[in-house]
This record gives sequence, structure tokens and C-alpha cells, in this order.
Amino acid sequence: MNALAATATSNASPSNTAPWSAVLRAERIKLTTLRSLWVTPLVALLLTVGLGAAVSAALGGKDADLTEDPGVGIHYGLNFGQAALVCFGVLLIGQEFGTRMIGVSLTAVPHRGRLYAAKLALGAAVGLGVGLLGAGGSVAAYAAFAPGAAWRGPGLVRSATAGVLYPALLVVFCLGLTAVLRNLTAAMGLLVPTVFLLSPLLSGVPVVRHAVQFLPDRAGQYALHYADDPQVAYGHWTGLLIAAGWAAAAAYGGLRSLRRYEA
Repeated sequence: MNALAATATSNASPSNTAPWSAVLRAERIKLTTLRSLWVTPLVALLLTVGLGAAVSAALGGKDADLTEDPGVGIHYGLNFGQAALVCFGVLLIGQEFGTRMIGVSLTAVPHRGRLYAAKLALGAAVGLGVGLLGAGGSVAAYAAFAPGAAWRGPGLVRSATAGVLYPALLVVFCLGLTAVLRNLTAAMGLLVPTVFLLSPLLSGVPVVRHAVQFLPDRAGQYALHYADDPQVAYGHWTGLLIAAGWAAAAAYGGLRSLRRYEA
């Protein structure tokens, strides 16, 4: 990390503000050298495609839930892969808060908005990459193992588009909320159980279902479906917009929090 600070500082402009290219390069170096950062997106991709393919191979022609709405079967693995994406988004900035190395980064890059924007850009890019490969692999696996299903229906383009964008939005949301909390443990303890377990369970409880459907993961995943759900108060594209709104709000909140942080 000290080497990264030296790299950014040596490339700094006369105004003592590191240029965008140097900040982005430093963040990319962190991603490729810190094992926890580059392993989690790979785990997310393997879970998304691998579990989706396994379920499609085993149940693709037998389980009505996977065939009546092909979006459920295509993106089944994302239910598990998103847990790794949450961890990735949290670790992108939470790891530095946890080790107090955020002070080193802020010394190297006094322009806090630039440092934060570089983290957001890198996280979104990795999320898009995981989404693109995950959606493509999931569609291919579902088509191979469940050829009789109507996966080529009119919802395919929207579902595949949502499959590409949702991982990036989830990463940005988790990164932003972690910056708001400024605590790695708190962010992990809040986001992982909520996205992976609590939110899906609460979506089946009638008393709170109407409110839970507006959470970012529920709204984003609804965009993956082909079929309409009469109990959901918005359309598929609107669900993706709701997830984007949550991501934007968390990103803005994280920026405000980072600017007030005393290293």
C-alpha cells in the first residue's frame, strides 16, 4: 500500500492532486495484488454460471419454476453469486477502513472525490464484467440443458440486460454504503445476510412484502424475470431503475461520508 501511495504521489500534479490516470492505476494495482479483491469476483462468476448450469442440467426439464419463467432458471446461480459480489463491493473500500490504510490513500490522493470515483469506476467495471460473462454463460447453459423451454421469448433481451447491469449496481450500492458506515465488519454484517437471506425470506411474508419489494436486490432481481408478478407494484424495467436509484443514493452518501472523514 505504501508503494501505491508513492506511485500516486510521484505522479501528482503541482497542486498536490494526483491525476485521474494515476489514481485509477493505483486502484487497479490494489485489485490485482490483494487476493481478497480479485478472488471474490471470480467466485461470484463461478457461482453464477456453475450453479445455474448444474441446476439447469438436473432440473431444467422437470421443475416448473425453471421453465414457466425462464428468467428464474437462467439466473438461478446469481442468487448465490450475488453474495460474493456484496463482499467485493464492501472490500473495495471497507478493507482500507478496517486496516486504517485509508489514511495512506487519502494522503496520496488529497482529492477525496477523485479517489472515491476511481473506486466506484473500478467496482462498476468489474461488476459489468462479471455480469456480462455471467449472463452470457447462464443463458448458454440454460439453452443447452433446457432446450424445450421458451427461453427465446420476448423477455430475453431485457432479462439478459438486467443480468449484465444488476451485478454492477449491486457492487456500487455496497461500496457506497460501506463508505457511509466506514466500518468493514458492520457493512459485511449488514449487507451479506440481508441480500443473501433476509431479503428473500421477507419477500414471502405478506405483512412486509410490499415494502421489501422496493429493496435494491429485490427490485434488481425482478428485472431478471420474464413473467409479470401481479403482487409487484412496478414493471421489470422500473425494478432496474429502482436498483439504480439505490446505487446512486448510496454512492452519493458514501462521497459525503468520505469527505467528512478525519483520517
